Amino acid sequence: MIDLLSGLDAWVLISLFFALAFVLAFEFINGFHDTANAVATVIYTKAMPPHLAVFFSGVFNFLGVLLGGVGVAYAIVHLLPVELLVNVNTGHGLAMVFSLLAAAITWNLGTWYFGIPASSSHTLIGSILGVGLANALISGIPVSDGVNWQKAIDIGASLVFSPMAGFLVAGLVLIALKRWRPASKMHKTPEQRRKLDDKKHPPFWNRLVLVISAMAVSFVHGSNDGQKGIGLIMLVLIGIVPSAFVLDLNSTTYQIERTRDATLHLSQFYQRNNASLTEFLALGKSVKGDLPDQFSCNPQQTEPTIEALLGSLKGVADYHSIPAEKRIEIRRYLLCLDDTAKKVSKLPVLDSREKADLEKLRKDLTATTEYAPFWVILAVALALGLGTMVGWKRVVKTIGEKIGKQGMTYAQGMAAQITTAFAIGMANIFSLPVSTTHILSSGVAGTMVANKSGLQGGTIKTILMAWVLTLPATIALSATLFWLASKALA
Repeated sequence: MIDLLSGLDAWVLISLFFALAFVLAFEFINGFHDTANAVATVIYTKAMPPHLAVFFSGVFNFLGVLLGGVGVAYAIVHLLPVELLVNVNTGHGLAMVFSLLAAAITWNLGTWYFGIPASSSHTLIGSILGVGLANALISGIPVSDGVNWQKAIDIGASLVFSPMAGFLVAGLVLIALKRWRPASKMHKTPEQRRKLDDKKHPPFWNRLVLVISAMAVSFVHGSNDGQKGIGLIMLVLIGIVPSAFVLDLNSTTYQIERTRDATLHLSQFYQRNNASLTEFLALGKSVKGDLPDQFSCNPQQTEPTIEALLGSLKGVADYHSIPAEKRIEIRRYLLCLDDTAKKVSKLPVLDSREKADLEKLRKDLTATTEYAPFWVILAVALALGLGTMVGWKRVVKTIGEKIGKQGMTYAQGMAAQITTAFAIGMANIFSLPVSTTHILSSGVAGTMVANKSGLQGGTIKTILMAWVLTLPATIALSATLFWLASKALA
């Protein structure tokens, strides 16, 4: 890392340091903001002592980040339109990162202070959308092009439907547990257990399931939410020090060859589907080598872009061997070809087999651009893990006692946690960011309804209000901050 940053101007290094500190601060706050959601049930049901639950939750969050990959990280990054990602300069990159992080941190701290189980995922996504929309207005481009709306719709759908699924599935799991063993002690609340059985802790097997499912929630939370921090740091590094991070400089010769082969095979794919894609891609109509001076991602320029990329990669065995400007150029070509391929894959003219082939080509095409250095993953893992070990008290009581009109039973805690771990695990497989907060809160609410305990209207209204207001509030805040920063830089 030191070698990559050597030779930078002092102000760039200082800016980079503060930008990275902001990202890690966001992850630290994300840790204690969301910790209560992972440990609320085991603490409330007294399955684990608070200090032990929080410590192990931090450990499993740390492991989740280390082992979670980068799929969700780049799902977040690609909320921004490809033009903003390929044409960003240092000043613009700083304004973008500081604006969205300041908005996200402000909202996270505010909701945490008032003990509201709000979503860090909603917060971050709203902040990114605000920057994208503000950039469109400032640059004079159509608002429809200011954000990658298809990616935003996909992520929005996951954020909307995952709490609904959590509510329904957790309720069904509780009903199944009640039918399986209606007289079991797992259907008691901690207070009933203490009064009737004179025991402090849950029955052994219930306690074991509560502990294991809580650690599973912590692990998948780390692997999902931790990747958001990884994506932010990569935005910072690419925006401020593009020459060192636009491509994975540790790529092997084989990986570079795979990228080159994927580019060649992409060209062959388009030629094979020439009859159905000619109009969309202007196949055979664009002039060889004719790329505009102001580079933009245009499907009609696909053939010249492929030709330019193949020329840039010809004979390259190590990315260190090519000049910094050439690396930036290669990344632009790769991102644009991937963006166009993604649009092509949505066209109804291709059959499912061809779309599957295109997906494989896209993975090879972006193998050396969608990456994260190990030190980035480790830094985010430490920030999230350490943040997890503080600040849990404010939300635990809300989850355990204020959602339903009665306290949570052991069975309800198990149903909500198992559902949350499974839902986030599935989201990780499909590289979709989801909200641990909303899935778990909805799961608890679902079990309260299934248990005929009733819901506390005031708490539900507060959670729903935070859910509804988070996106518009963070969009407005980050857009305003970005507009002010851009004016200051102008």
